[in-house]
Amino acid sequence: MRTRIVIALAAVGLSGLMLTTGCSFEEAICGDGEYPAIAVGGQGGSACFPDGKEPTAPYVRYPEGKVPQHVDDEWDVYWRTHGIDENGTIIDR
Repeated sequence: MRTRIVIALAAVGLSGLMLTTGCSFEEAICGDGEYPAIAVGGQGGSACFPDGKEPTAPYVRYPEGKVPQHVDDEWDVYWRTHGIDENGTIIDR
């Protein structure tokens, strides 16, 4: 009986903490102080670069407004079937 009460209180506390801190279980594409970049060409692939630094070849920045932020978000899913060519044009993979 005591164990159930402790588990229930822990669950309530965790829920409250998540609500007050804005915490989520979404996995970020990059860590704090980094941004994602996509590899040029139809092969796909991405890497994270420090904020304030430009990506190195063969990576380029994602087009504005189409940057994935979390694993499985709209743009993460989109870029699984699309890429960017050497002219910066979005292509199907």
